[in-house]
Amino acid sequence: MTETAFVPRCADFDTRVRSSFDRQAMMRSMGAVLDEVLPGHVSISMPYAAEFTQQHGFLHGGAVASVLDSACGYAGFSLMDAESAVLTVEFKINFVAPAQGQRFRFAADVIKPGRTLILTEGRAHALAEDGSARLIATMTATLMAVRDRGIAG
Repeated sequence: MTETAFVPRCADFDTRVRSSFDRQAMMRSMGAVLDEVLPGHVSISMPYAAEFTQQHGFLHGGAVASVLDSACGYAGFSLMDAESAVLTVEFKINFVAPAQGQRFRFAADVIKPGRTLILTEGRAHALAEDGSARLIATMTATLMAVRDRGIAG
């Protein structure tokens, strides 16, 4: 478990994050599961699935980016107030190794929380059958706390 030094602005941040994640049909279709929610930290895992691979059999970069974006987004959302929803403003991803493994872990942490903009950093790992982990991608993402626009968490 990761220790964080952040104090959430909403007492039921865990419930809000999990409820919002559960509404993501894309994550559900990919088999992604929200494993850990702490103030400023989120971890998501998913199994290897052939339907999300590219021509070489590796998990497609778009799939990696999608789940890592969700991890970053929810890490930021965990620190937002109860009136805020989260949207990604920008992200940059670096693919550092082929996404080849039995399972994948996507973890993200808040680097700099703000009232409107939040900077996060994420890492994706491929997990082998023996449990070893290999870094496959890193991401930095800027998130926006959206208020008064009719968007739910």
